[in-house]
Amino acid sequence: MRIWSILGALVIAALPFTSVWAENMTPEEIKKLVDEAVKQRMEEYERREGAIKQKEGAAAPTAEPGIGPLPEVSKDLRTETQPALSFGSSGSGRLVYAKPFVSAPKAIVGGYIDMQFRSQSKASIEAGDGRPGVTNNFDQQRFVPFIYADITEHVKVATEIEIEHGVRESSGNEIEVSLEFGFIDYLVNEPFNLRAGILLMPLGKFNLLHDSPLNDLTDRPLVSQLIIPSTMSETGAGFYGTVYPGRTSKIDYELYVTTGPCGYAANGTPLVNEANGTSQGRQRDCAGHDGADINNGKAVVGRLAYSPMLGMEVGGSSYYGNANNNGSNYVPLSITALDWTLQRGPFEVIGEAAWAYARGNSRAVTGNTIPGPPPAGPGPFSPGQLLTGIGGNSGMATPPQRMSGFYIQGNYHFMPEFLSKFSPKRFGPGSTFTAVIRYDRVNTDLDNTNNTGGFGNLEQISFGLNYRPIEDTAIKLSYQYQPMAYNPNTLERIHDGALVMSIATYF
Repeated sequence: MRIWSILGALVIAALPFTSVWAENMTPEEIKKLVDEAVKQRMEEYERREGAIKQKEGAAAPTAEPGIGPLPEVSKDLRTETQPALSFGSSGSGRLVYAKPFVSAPKAIVGGYIDMQFRSQSKASIEAGDGRPGVTNNFDQQRFVPFIYADITEHVKVATEIEIEHGVRESSGNEIEVSLEFGFIDYLVNEPFNLRAGILLMPLGKFNLLHDSPLNDLTDRPLVSQLIIPSTMSETGAGFYGTVYPGRTSKIDYELYVTTGPCGYAANGTPLVNEANGTSQGRQRDCAGHDGADINNGKAVVGRLAYSPMLGMEVGGSSYYGNANNNGSNYVPLSITALDWTLQRGPFEVIGEAAWAYARGNSRAVTGNTIPGPPPAGPGPFSPGQLLTGIGGNSGMATPPQRMSGFYIQGNYHFMPEFLSKFSPKRFGPGSTFTAVIRYDRVNTDLDNTNNTGGFGNLEQISFGLNYRPIEDTAIKLSYQYQPMAYNPNTLERIHDGALVMSIATYF
């Protein structure tokens, strides 16, 4: 009221100095003008006060990165008065603190952790080092710290450090600690933004949203393990953005040029095979030096997603790059994916389908040193010769070129009323149960039409129930019926089943 009175008095005091208002105005007209002026001044005052509070650190509505207006680039600073970076800092032990972010910290540290227990009907859990398989096992599957930083309104940094099975060290070429992604964003506007670094491939939707607390089942879909190996990331650069073609619809896109796949071992053995699908062809599994480009070739990857309304989205994505480390042989690996999301009330239907084609993967490349088949003797396969007796396939066999898979999953979110009444603090508005059913199907050797006994011809039905005391934390229970499975310890086809329990949370 005090502000209204002051503003009103100021406006009234100014009336005599305005000749237009001094002529032919009734008291009602003067009052109307005063009320409008006071309202305008009050709105200006509230905007100014809101800006000051936001500047002083008061809570303000957060906007999605890359959306909305941005300040002028010339005024884009960490602080209002930012000194220039230089070697002028003096000292010895204190020099480690001569960083701009120390005086203006803006980084956020978070992440997620998950823990699981698995019991298989058959002894199909790998114990490693040639030991026989085991039937049940505890596993600290992942501990994944995130670091996000707003350098300025335009410049953002995001990184994820993945530590898998942290109780043991790395062995061989199995990377246990790695940067899952780490990139710099330069935000231009909502339709167009730049990104460079170690990028999560926008290949399907699950590769982008694979966090354990986010997903309602413990295990990732089979298609996301073998056809699009999550997490698939490569070093590169590109751009992304969002456009709105209609009142309720939007289109999101990402397009990057990256280092490319690593499809062959040093001796020319294809890494794309039945047992592992495309997973060994990821850059993170490549034996190349420091993740360097193995063939002076680059891959192109992109995703286009259309959402006609809130709760519905369909996305298409594709990846294409040279998988051979010998430039004289162009052996492209292409992966195409389609994903869908439909949410309506407590119901949710999600899924993904993917097709991979490693052209020429079944034939020897130039420079290979793989021992040739009898009666050729110990010499290597001739370039272009059909490979036989190669491990990682159905026995010692020919590597596949084509593979595909899909999953479809239904979720139903609910909270029984009697539980809410029984313990409103534990089963309150922020908690929920989710019933889940998922069907998985993959075949990593479509070239063999009679591949009913192939290692990668897999089928699985998962039934799950999880409880979220809060949205960030999930306690999961599921049973996997596996009518078509594969035992990596005995290299045999089996009929299997598994009981899986886990807990996962963001922090």
